Amino acid sequence: MVTNTSGKKKTAIARATVREGKGRVRIDSQPVELVEPEMSRLKMLEPFRIAGEDLRSQVDIDVSVSGGGFAGQADATRTAIARGLVQYLNDAELRDAYMDFDRSLLVNDVRQSEPKKWGGPGARARYQKSYR
Repeated sequence: MVTNTSGKKKTAIARATVREGKGRVRIDSQPVELVEPEMSRLKMLEPFRIAGEDLRSQVDIDVSVSGGGFAGQADATRTAIARGLVQYLNDAELRDAYMDFDRSLLVNDVRQSEPKKWGGPGARARYQKSYR
């Protein structure tokens, strides 16, 4: 059985394919062990630490991720992998374990940065006013 899932964070979108295999996890056709920085790699592998490392040896996961920066991509990848594992195994217990740990493992974070507007340097901040 093959399962396709996706995860989003800010402008990053990750699409994961979970299939039966030997424990290979690839991010954009590159082994997850080569992902830098290390914090991103640890974030991406979080679903396996909660589910148990023995689960990883049963599946192969291919993730394609685009948009955003490395932190947003790591969060999107993490969501896609966790959703994929829950869907592939059809395990309510695993789903509850993910929900108890962190809801964003299964639910996309819909927050977006607010667009900049005229009359100021950012979305809300205005230019300083001078009286003389």
